Amino acid sequence: MSIAKVLRVTRFQKSGSRQWMQRAQATICAALLLVLTGCSSAVTKLETWEGSPAAAVNSSTLEAPGVIHVSEVNGRSMKNYLMDDMALDYALLPGENQVVFTYKTIWAKSGVVDNGESKVHIIESAPQVVSFEAAPNETYHFEFDKPDSRRQAEEMMPGFSAAVVGVNGQALAQSSAWSPSDSVVAARTPVSDGASGLADDGEAATGNGESALNRLKAIWNTASDEEKKTFLRWAFE
Repeated sequence: MSIAKVLRVTRFQKSGSRQWMQRAQATICAALLLVLTGCSSAVTKLETWEGSPAAAVNSSTLEAPGVIHVSEVNGRSMKNYLMDDMALDYALLPGENQVVFTYKTIWAKSGVVDNGESKVHIIESAPQVVSFEAAPNETYHFEFDKPDSRRQAEEMMPGFSAAVVGVNGQALAQSSAWSPSDSVVAARTPVSDGASGLADDGEAATGNGESALNRLKAIWNTASDEEKKTFLRWAFE
């Protein structure tokens, strides 16, 4: 076999190998895209209740953009995800709902950044709370002023507020500063008018249809470490 023929065979084999690698890479990328798309659709709408209440079939939707981070709904803590800028939809039961959230934006730093120093500025509001009446099968979203620069964002934070708006463009409620004690009244899951005097676990229910134990659990999750210590000292005295 001549040297020229050997070189042609070698080039053909290398070309075939490159094509195979390109096809394999394309297949892997497509598979990863499908997986990521499936994961994204699986977590973009979160239920805000426990169990299987009958009213869930008529739940409404609260759309939260990536800059709005909902921490709890009706006293129930919401999940945190690795991607802070993920837009999420929250399924709400019809009736009064209380939503606690923060507004957070990220701005790139200009100039040289020292080794180990963050490359971004994070501008975050104080926790906000908004309460509104959700109608069955309706969709709501947040509206707020959007800063054009980091400096403007910093200036907005002390008085930041967001409105919950319906599909007709009308604001239902405006948020205000939140503290853990604000969740005591709303630490509940809305229930239908036909709720009985007993909770699902057989314990005595409060006037709004939930057990005292579940209410205490919800309040406990919002308490600070010092408040928990004070309560435990009181409980065991």
